[in-house]
Amino acid sequence: QVQLVESGGGLVQPGGSLRLSCAVSRSIFSIYTMGWYRQAPGKQRELVATATSGGSTNYADSVKGRFTISRDNAKNTVYLQMNSLKPEDTAVYYCNADRLYDHANYWGQGTQVTVSS
Repeated sequence: QVQLVESGGGLVQPGGSLRLSCAVSRSIFSIYTMGWYRQAPGKQRELVATATSGGSTNYADSVKGRFTISRDNAKNTVYLQMNSLKPEDTAVYYCNADRLYDHANYWGQGTQVTVSS
């Protein structure tokens, strides 16, 4: 089965940066649209960003201009570069893989991002 493992979360001060990584194994990476989602306490899980194999990206309005999603197809890895972090970005961040031909979905275990002074 497809496996996703996130890394890179942690504690950072407002205005700081973090880079999340998601390594995907047991898959043909190019047939998946990759995404990052997050869930803050008391809130629904929300889309942060997506990236297709062909390079198209989409972002939530709340992170546009601050976050960048990218993928290295040769390494089967997707990244989320997070700059100018705000306390409102505090959440558990989840990596998602959506298979193109049948939209089967796979999720990572999540990584905690905490933005605090």
